[in-house]
Amino acid sequence: MSRRAFMGTAGASATALGIGLPAAAGTAGAETVKAGEARLSPFPLSDVRLLDGPFRDNMVRTCAYLKFIDADRLLHTFRLNVGLPSSAEPCGGWEAPDVLLRGHTTGHLLTALAQAHANTGDDAYAAKGRHLVAELAKCQAAAPAAGFTAGYLSAFGEETFDQLEAGAKPWAPYYTIHKIMAGLLDQYRLSGNRQALQVVTGMAGWAGARTAKLPRERMQALLRVEFGGMNDVLAELYQVTGDPEHLATARRFDHDELYVPLAERRDALDGQHANTQIPKVVGAVREYEATGERRYRDIAAFFWKTVVRDHTYVIGGNSNQEFFGPPGELVSRLSEDTCENCNSYNMLKLSRLLFLHDAGSPGSAEYMDYYEWTLLNQMLGEQDPDSAHGYVTYYTGLFPGSRRQPKGGLGAAPGSYSSDYDNFSCDHGTGLETHTKFADSVYFRSREALYVNLFIPSEVAWNEKGVRLRQETRYPYAGSTRLTVVQGGGRFALKIRIPGWLDARGRRAKITVNGAAVPGAGRPGTYATVERRWRRGDVVEVAMPMETVWRKAPDNPHVQAASHGPVVLAGAYGERELNTFPAIDPRSLRPVRGEPLHFRARADGTEIRLSPFHEIHHQRYNVYWATPAPRHRPGLVAHYPLDEGRGTSAADRTGRWPDAALAGSASWSGGELALDGAGGHIALPKGLITGLEALTVAVRVRLDSLVNNIRIFDLGFNRQTYFFVTPRTGAGRARFAMKIGGMEGEDLADAAAALPTGAWTHVAVTVGGGSAVLYVNGAEAGRKDGLVMSPLVLGATSRNFLGRSQDARHPFLHGRLADFRIYNHALGAAEIADLAR
Repeated sequence: MSRRAFMGTAGASATALGIGLPAAAGTAGAETVKAGEARLSPFPLSDVRLLDGPFRDNMVRTCAYLKFIDADRLLHTFRLNVGLPSSAEPCGGWEAPDVLLRGHTTGHLLTALAQAHANTGDDAYAAKGRHLVAELAKCQAAAPAAGFTAGYLSAFGEETFDQLEAGAKPWAPYYTIHKIMAGLLDQYRLSGNRQALQVVTGMAGWAGARTAKLPRERMQALLRVEFGGMNDVLAELYQVTGDPEHLATARRFDHDELYVPLAERRDALDGQHANTQIPKVVGAVREYEATGERRYRDIAAFFWKTVVRDHTYVIGGNSNQEFFGPPGELVSRLSEDTCENCNSYNMLKLSRLLFLHDAGSPGSAEYMDYYEWTLLNQMLGEQDPDSAHGYVTYYTGLFPGSRRQPKGGLGAAPGSYSSDYDNFSCDHGTGLETHTKFADSVYFRSREALYVNLFIPSEVAWNEKGVRLRQETRYPYAGSTRLTVVQGGGRFALKIRIPGWLDARGRRAKITVNGAAVPGAGRPGTYATVERRWRRGDVVEVAMPMETVWRKAPDNPHVQAASHGPVVLAGAYGERELNTFPAIDPRSLRPVRGEPLHFRARADGTEIRLSPFHEIHHQRYNVYWATPAPRHRPGLVAHYPLDEGRGTSAADRTGRWPDAALAGSASWSGGELALDGAGGHIALPKGLITGLEALTVAVRVRLDSLVNNIRIFDLGFNRQTYFFVTPRTGAGRARFAMKIGGMEGEDLADAAAALPTGAWTHVAVTVGGGSAVLYVNGAEAGRKDGLVMSPLVLGATSRNFLGRSQDARHPFLHGRLADFRIYNHALGAAEIADLAR
């Protein structure tokens, strides 16, 4: 499948989002540069002006907050930490005086103020930044008198680092140091505040002296505690100052547990806290810039491809409950806590840096394709459009019936997602930055080319060329944009991104200059080059035809999300709660006349309105849908007799599936499969029950002993997504149960008693038509009508076991198994009775 069909196609794929990353489609005109040097440069924020549109609206709300917030309230804990007086009211949330992360928001605020000043020219932002920097400088100067090392600056005591170095795990002290340092450096870079450079240089000296004394093993051990992007800010400080000590300190934060597998092109992300890892990789790009060592760039590029290809949900975000899962397992891991917004903030940073270095190389446009997709479908919608101060969410939940909401335990204004002084989560901080820098990636430049990366109403001044270009567009509500030379002229190349999403339906963009078509310039997943002598008044128009695409989840092709052009669509559910994927008929999707990007469709038998996901606020929504399964001729789809009597595998007699594997201490005894209750089990192939709306699972078991919560079979992905039978629960009954991650409770059918020991027992489960029946020795033993979920939504289960649970805390089965079968329909009671004989 073409890698250009970014974010997946209707017929895709075994990769996350159904992506298939863009194919090696090059962009002509790549410039040769030295190792570590970027091929492109961003325009200064002062040279790009946002015009009216949703991005400018978000920025205006955030800028209102920047002017509103009382800087002295954020300085309160800094001052008290070094014995300086403060009468300010303490903040709440993660800036409260008893929360160890206190101080991090001040760093984000410094960056946001610098960005707002650079982009708007309004000195009010610079003045507040100058006040913050001056007061932080006083705190840093007072540090030695307070018993801290010279250069130390924080809102908590330096003893926290003693604890960290001794092996404790305090809440992310270097993470907070990084945010403060990054904010100070941005005050210097973007607002020209030289005092900020002096303060951050002092902090870097403190960090350098502190870490230089640590043996490498101790340093690597403390890097297991989240440290943000310390390598990022230190390497960037080296680029600003040329002081090699800052680079040496940056490299001490190279974390081998992350970097080594990435350098070996191995995905070891399963179980890793996502936003702990992403900033380290952003730092790797900065270290590549500082050193020219290709290893750093390769680490970053492989990480990016791995996360986007195998760990990214359809809106562009990643992580469930803040952690990466196994590659390709997405809709099997959903909750209201998917897609932490900080993760995407950092992934956009990484994408931007990689594109600046790789522009023009094969496939490089994929970085900006991802950037646009995530910006539109996650970051634009993280802000509450009804809040005057631009309050943002922490997660973007994707389990059916999720809603945008505050982080648990943190304050929020009534009916909104955050607050002025009682939240201050990490996403509150990154939100300040995200919504003040939309202008930083719309356009890039090389010596002789201007790159148009994003279709956002804006104006750019290319001062070196004396050229001003205006972009007017209603994108994504219209599939076109207009670029006009409004000042100056001369010969240069205009390079326009042709979105990869066009390739999902085999479409191409059309480009005209002053009404004349540009031939061969519309290939998706590339940058079209229009080179000529430009004059004032020249107009370039780009038409990008949008169509609806149903995008298959990599772990379940029958759970899909809909997009139209670059926009993910979501169903608006008001206050209606959902507990599984609604069943939709994709053929019923129809546009709402006169409302671009709005549709209606039939789901669960009722009409549902689908809208751009970023528009849906203050109500429940749904993004992933159950779609119809293919029709099957009723039959046996898998049959493992388990009668080999020797060897380490067991064959499927239908010939459809690979062999099952004897695992742990599983063995053959007297020609029968024997499990010892001490780790022995059978590992079945992946995907056995994919695409089944109804099914029967049957097996014979002889239990030699019985403890609670063992499994006869367990087909699933993890502790939250499963289809199992246990011989005895804590209530003393045999049980069938199935569940998907995020679902409240489980669908279950209990027998009246536990299964017997010492005798062969036939066990079967049938599921179909909204009912599940548990049979024991051919007789109905338990039933559940009115099922919440269909087995169809379980998907291509990757952990399928006999004798073992998805939950590693549960014991293993002690006994023997034979004749394991799966049918693609629900057998009737008489058929089950015949099977049990």
